[in-house]
Amino acid sequence: MNGNFSVKGKLVDLFSQTIYPAELVVNEGKITSIIKIAESELSNKNYILPGFIDSHVHIESSMLVPSEFARLAVVHGTVATVSDPHEIANVCGMEGVEFMIENGKTVPFKFNFGAPSCVPATIFETAGAALNADDVEKLLQRDEIKYLSEMMNFPGVLFKDEEVMKKIASAHRLNKPVDGHAPGLRGEKAKQYIDAGISTDHECFTKEEALDKLKCGMKIIIREGSAAKNFEALVDLLNDWPDMMMFCSDDKHPDSLVLGHINQLCARAVAKGIDIFKILKAACLNPVLHYKLDVGLLREGDTADFIVVKDLENFEVVKTFINGEIVAENGISNIRTTKSGVINNFSCNKKEVADFEIAYTNEIEIPVIEALDGQLITNRLVYIPNVENGKIITETENDILKIVVVNRYSNSPIAKAFIKNFGLKQGALASSVAHDSHNIVAVGVDDESICRAVNLAIDKKGGVSAVSNNKEMILGLPVAGLMSNEDGYKIAEDYTAIDKMTKEELGSTLGSPFMTLSFMALLVIPHLKLSDKGLFDGDKFEFVQ
Repeated sequence: MNGNFSVKGKLVDLFSQTIYPAELVVNEGKITSIIKIAESELSNKNYILPGFIDSHVHIESSMLVPSEFARLAVVHGTVATVSDPHEIANVCGMEGVEFMIENGKTVPFKFNFGAPSCVPATIFETAGAALNADDVEKLLQRDEIKYLSEMMNFPGVLFKDEEVMKKIASAHRLNKPVDGHAPGLRGEKAKQYIDAGISTDHECFTKEEALDKLKCGMKIIIREGSAAKNFEALVDLLNDWPDMMMFCSDDKHPDSLVLGHINQLCARAVAKGIDIFKILKAACLNPVLHYKLDVGLLREGDTADFIVVKDLENFEVVKTFINGEIVAENGISNIRTTKSGVINNFSCNKKEVADFEIAYTNEIEIPVIEALDGQLITNRLVYIPNVENGKIITETENDILKIVVVNRYSNSPIAKAFIKNFGLKQGALASSVAHDSHNIVAVGVDDESICRAVNLAIDKKGGVSAVSNNKEMILGLPVAGLMSNEDGYKIAEDYTAIDKMTKEELGSTLGSPFMTLSFMALLVIPHLKLSDKGLFDGDKFEFVQ
């Protein structure tokens, strides 16, 4: 249906903030007319809305290549994303960004990629590539690149680091917005960061922090992903700041994407009594205006990017149209799976159990990372070490487990520490999805289990793995050690199975164990994290001595 056709329903006009019966006429992918009709002419009670937009997402975190992400997302009424290819850039550099752009072009979906601003994210970890200011400018000059991706190096902004400021200046010169990333930054420092020309933040985890930034003119993106969940803390701000807010998932695993996307946030906001037009501004309108996206907004002359839903409460999607093409209908995607090629950067040998041991050197106390369910931030705890045969070992009964980060790009010493709140009673889990440099991160109850889990990921040159006393599972991720190029629904099914194993057999108490694990090496989020080079203090921005 990419020729001439019409659709009837109750049209939701976000500009006039009215809802009325209408017939939408589409000709060659464009809306040529919108005709008001009598309600008696409607054969059903369906509503016509602009399509949903995820305003900040790392496609790589879905473990699916862009074409498969699109295949799953359109079922939920998503027609476009604002996508930071930061993850694959940290592994494969410019070649990785190019892979995402080209693969995205193979399907009828509106990917809007950014130029990654922080590759590597810090100098305190080993990444697979680096993008300097000249590389970033070359990307920003491309039509496919819509913005400068999240500026995580907020200390670099505050201290006016030359390379950081050159990247920001390039974006401003080319009239492209700059995304922010400044968790916990408030007051005068937040104002200084915003005054540098940084226009959004998706990292606010309290209402007070978001309000600080809104008052300084920054747009706030409400994030609800598979690990980080800030919707409840921030959504009430939509009542007073509807023109300054958007919705995003940031990082969404495949099992979550099968269940829903931005449509779920709309339904939850409606249930809280927030005005429908304010909600749909955040979900549909504001991203298009802010990022200057080529996405239709239900006006005559616009591209025919819209959805038909059963009601404005649950947002069950009947049809999704992109450029006048029906890409999903009644829960079934019309986008076909096309297996992509593979790129990767993986070069380390399998490990021995002894590589994971920690020698006791008379420590009176040791720092322990406390993982927080539904948050990217961690706490720093202090415990008396549990020593056996001259080695510091886990203390499973108190949920003090071992965490390691293995350099995937070369054979190097393994970084080791301890972590609380994963709740494992046996075995280990490992992942080559480990923000931001994507080395291998693993948590387990003993060195033998950790070694097995890590070696499963090494054998596949990337993946997520889980081992128990008598069972092993691995979901291979051959594309940069981040994504599969297989059928997205099958990957979601396989991921659901391994996630179930970590909870039911290993005993993890986390809502999304692998997603939480993937952020335990993310140094730019406080307070205590582990890189392949050692334990890191995210507040002082230095290694723990």
